[in-house]
Amino acid sequence: MSQTSLGLEERTEAALSYLLFFFSGLIIFLLEEKSLYVRFHAAQSTVTFTSLIVLSRIVLFIRGGFVLSCFIELLLLILWIIGIIKAYQGEWYKFPLFGDIAASILNLRI
Repeated sequence: MSQTSLGLEERTEAALSYLLFFFSGLIIFLLEEKSLYVRFHAAQSTVTFTSLIVLSRIVLFIRGGFVLSCFIELLLLILWIIGIIKAYQGEWYKFPLFGDIAASILNLRI
């Protein structure tokens, strides 16, 4: 792996894109210019966590939605951990559905 336009090692920057959920993903996606690997993980972080957080909040308005919202939040936590680990291991790991969306944003075929 090589250096990124932000001066970090690719695996480190990709893992950092998951650290603050969609906030860090969006910031790194907008600032990183060289590494498609980092941009992919940043896009995946942004798409995944934005979608799941919004869905979790919408579900709260449904009767009995609190339980479903808790399951969504648990899924979010699991994906957060997996994303950090896989990015740091240097894998182009795609989350189901969200990974394909992130790849299409960057016109990647993974």
